[in-house]
Amino acid sequence: MATFVLIHGAGDVGWYWHLVEAELRARGHVTVAPDLPCDDDSAGLPEYTDTVVDAIGDRTDVVVVAQSFGGFVAPLVCERVAVELLVLVAPMIPTPGEAPNDYWDRTGYAEEEREEYDDTIALFLQDVPPELAAEALARGRDQSDARMGEPCPLRAWPDVPTRVLGCRDDRLFTPGFLRRVARERLGLVPDEIDGGHTPALSRPHELADRLEAYAAEIGPR
Repeated sequence: MATFVLIHGAGDVGWYWHLVEAELRARGHVTVAPDLPCDDDSAGLPEYTDTVVDAIGDRTDVVVVAQSFGGFVAPLVCERVAVELLVLVAPMIPTPGEAPNDYWDRTGYAEEEREEYDDTIALFLQDVPPELAAEALARGRDQSDARMGEPCPLRAWPDVPTRVLGCRDDRLFTPGFLRRVARERLGLVPDEIDGGHTPALSRPHELADRLEAYAAEIGPR
């Protein structure tokens, strides 16, 4: 059985993963889903990483799963903890030394063809049940930008098996955009599932199936 370490995205909390956690725990796995200090102006990527590493403790058979902005944190965790597998879900994929605020320009995000959405639910949660979407918004936090201009301390992509999982209906990171960035930065072709940017809320069973299958493919190193 694996220990799934689940890293949420910007302005969010570990609760985002609660339905996936229930699925994985029912199958005998251990889950860890800490709250990152994303509303703390004094916290940057090193402090986010500390939070996750502290939550892992001495657990083994670790599979790190990162949602969206969590992609900036996950490889830093892999530098400090023995990790069997890294899974990036609808992710940002950083390069060494890249600041989160620079990601958009450096990936050519503005040049991608996509619909524009001003409404948070329409952009991030369009396929999440309304009551669950409302709760997600209520639990969310303001994302501090105070240190997002700092270079990511990542020195090189970690020597850990990595999977990228995109969402076919993602309105933030469209499939075409994610395929290009994953190819250019990791040399990987993303797998895909149905749904929008937040599959842990809209399709927790399917996402848990994917995560468990990835872990089974790798097995203990």
